[in-house]
Amino acid sequence: MKGFRVSERLYLDWNATAPLRPEARAAMAAAMDVVGNPSSVHAEGRAAKALLEKARGQVAAALGAEGADVVFTSGATEAAALACAGRGLECAAVEHEAVAAWCDPMLEADPAGAVAVAIPGRTALQLANSETGVVQDLPQGLAVSDLTQGFGKLPLAFNWLGCDMGLVSAHKLGGPKGIGALVLRQGLDVAAQLRGGGQEMGRRAGTENLIGIAGFAAAAEAAARDLANGVWDEVSQIRNILESALSAQAKGTISVGKGARRLPNTLCLIAPGWRGETQVMAMDLAGFAVSAGSACSSGKVRASKVLRAMGFDEAQAAQAIRISIGPGVTEEDVLRFADAWSKAYGRALSRAA
Repeated sequence: MKGFRVSERLYLDWNATAPLRPEARAAMAAAMDVVGNPSSVHAEGRAAKALLEKARGQVAAALGAEGADVVFTSGATEAAALACAGRGLECAAVEHEAVAAWCDPMLEADPAGAVAVAIPGRTALQLANSETGVVQDLPQGLAVSDLTQGFGKLPLAFNWLGCDMGLVSAHKLGGPKGIGALVLRQGLDVAAQLRGGGQEMGRRAGTENLIGIAGFAAAAEAAARDLANGVWDEVSQIRNILESALSAQAKGTISVGKGARRLPNTLCLIAPGWRGETQVMAMDLAGFAVSAGSACSSGKVRASKVLRAMGFDEAQAAQAIRISIGPGVTEEDVLRFADAWSKAYGRALSRAA
């Protein structure tokens, strides 16, 4: 994938949505010509069913989940509801809202963002945090893990993780928006939330989004190839260059999670005296797309609950931005951003003085 630009703008919000991969675009275009319903028994239906099952196998292989059940959903949020509803699970406040909405936030995160789990079979724990990039050590026997941010960026295999269920979403790895999956360890079952048909092995009623599923499968395969070829190691080096540049040009900033294991592309930066949403607006005007937290909570002017859970105070949690990059973003790109951001920060501090 190439660094994504709209005219002279630079997109640095890959954790919210990664640019659509050309492989996914091509697979979706081809799937548009598959006319049948996968539940129909005639030739056209069987062709659609074959495409569906091929895609299921592609996603499973890319995730290291051969033999597990891959249930296609409208995204990781629906997969979280399917996995967590009514199970009485525990979680920490650093979890994404899609998981936290169904769980009891009993667990604590330490200042590095790590969560200690007492009873894995009753716990939902993310693999990697979307805001800070901090990666968790998942205990064996974990009930549910949100794999959304790690899938395609980190070496992982669902079959080795030892968790019962995993959540994934296509648009985080260059697939289309509006499609994801719940992955279940073989032999497990869940109660359907959407009822009215026998689709997806009885776990999710409704005609499958074959076009989105085809794009998801193609993106997952391409992401697995990138990972195997060391693409994300190169991304990590560019992220580290950005982190060093920002620290050198703006003393007093805090790089959240530095020193901990993180996603290779993610930098969460606290700039004392400059609110996160103001930073986002200033950078937007300067031609850079960054965020002030999870995309699912954007537009809400409030301090990051993730940073508060890690022990940062209210002011610090409100002064953070997330910069998330991807393949094709260059050293020149991030240094240009660092220069623009640092100058804007200096102006903001001067006005506040």
